Amino acid sequence: MSGNDEAAGTAAGLLARSPLTYVAVGDSFTEGVGDPGADGAFRGWADRFAEHLAGAVPEVRYANLAVRGKLIRQIVTDQLPRALELEPDLVTLCAGGNDVLRPGADPDALARILEHAVRRLRAQGAEVVLFTGVNVSGGYMRARIGHFARFYLNIRSIADRHGCHVVDQWSMAALTDPRAWDDDRLHMSPEGHRRLALKVCAVLGVPAEGSGDEPWPPAPAAEGRAEAARENVRWAREFLVPWVGRRLTGRSSGDGVRPKRPDALPLRPQSPADR
Repeated sequence: MSGNDEAAGTAAGLLARSPLTYVAVGDSFTEGVGDPGADGAFRGWADRFAEHLAGAVPEVRYANLAVRGKLIRQIVTDQLPRALELEPDLVTLCAGGNDVLRPGADPDALARILEHAVRRLRAQGAEVVLFTGVNVSGGYMRARIGHFARFYLNIRSIADRHGCHVVDQWSMAALTDPRAWDDDRLHMSPEGHRRLALKVCAVLGVPAEGSGDEPWPPAPAAEGRAEAARENVRWAREFLVPWVGRRLTGRSSGDGVRPKRPDALPLRPQSPADR
């Protein structure tokens, strides 16, 4: 069966379920950091994808358990039991990125933890979506590229073994554009989140207008060298130094943060423009 046929089959099965329960599990990526909504709360690709899903299914119940800064063991310990309690039809699971950034990270050990979570979700009958990360070979995290690549190969192997779906961000050239990223250079911008939501729709065969892989319009003229240097200094002062400080003191940006949508509540579809 081709990838397109598989996506169509998944969509047919999912879209026939009503109510359909969708649970998002993960860290800041899934919480939606970088994409503030009209009320000031983070929105993000998972909310946007859920809205596309609600436009195709009579009743969607959506929970988002993700919390920024969480490591993979914390996600499995704190979020997985609640996700299983909600008896989801569909789970998006992205975890491990914060771990791989840390010195001494073992991508294979992290993959074993991820596979434990996948095994439990699949045993309960949920469709599971996993994610590779974005190709960071040209960015400030390039020193960790080997660790990231090894972890992502493990994710593909887990997906093959357990019949999961994979959103391959590594192949999304659109996400390597600086405009896809927030000022902190670590989280996606609203447009990055919008494009990723469309990519998830494409992987699962959920109807949606547009493509996450659509080329960007021509970029503005590049900054001069002096201006770029000043921007790098500002970024380091406002984002890098606080991040390093949290690592050194054992703190997390997610300390004290609760999941934004802990219950699987009905979700109304949004207009195409709002998505």
